Amino acid sequence: MDSIYSILKAPVITEKSTSLGMVGNKFAFWVDPRAGKNEIKEAVERIFNVKVLKVNTERVPGKLKRMGKYAGKTPVRKKAYLTLKEGDTIEIFEGVR
Repeated sequence: MDSIYSILKAPVITEKSTSLGMVGNKFAFWVDPRAGKNEIKEAVERIFNVKVLKVNTERVPGKLKRMGKYAGKTPVRKKAYLTLKEGDTIEIFEGVR
């Protein structure tokens, strides 16, 4: 990848992802679909100064969208669930909990 900042796209702020953060110290991010688990782990550790213990990824397929008679498809995305060391936290998720 070009840069560690191009790997992480956005945090996933949903009811499921915030409940994971409260219970198991897990956080979810949308990431670049070409990024591997080691690249994601390194990017999060360097950007947020935390220790990542485990990375689970999930490929989210694109959905069919229609506008009148025209049909298209949303792009394939990749979601990463990160398990952090006990006591570490990410500031982005602080107000959401």
